[in-house]
Amino acid sequence: MIHHVVLYKLKPEVTPARIEEMMMNARMQLLKIPEVQTIKCGKRIDPEIPWPFFIAIDFESMDKFAMFREDPIFVKFNEEVIKPNISDSLSLDFEMDPGKDVRFS
Repeated sequence: MIHHVVLYKLKPEVTPARIEEMMMNARMQLLKIPEVQTIKCGKRIDPEIPWPFFIAIDFESMDKFAMFREDPIFVKFNEEVIKPNISDSLSLDFEMDPGKDVRFS
């Protein structure tokens, strides 16, 4: 299982209401993609943390993750919801099955 986490820095003009809308859109749109097993997203609690928004998605394998990245729903979501609102992002991927070589998942 692959756990994909992306932390986002937002543009100064992004309001709390817009963050709520981004969260709602992430859940509504990305769960339509068959390769997505689970999705979580949220906003920071501590205003000192430089990453005010995150999305975390689980995939069965690296192949499913690769398919997700090419899916038209994800591409549209990224272009219309994410890119217009962010100034930076940090993407982290983790293998969640102990003892499994991620290169073969």
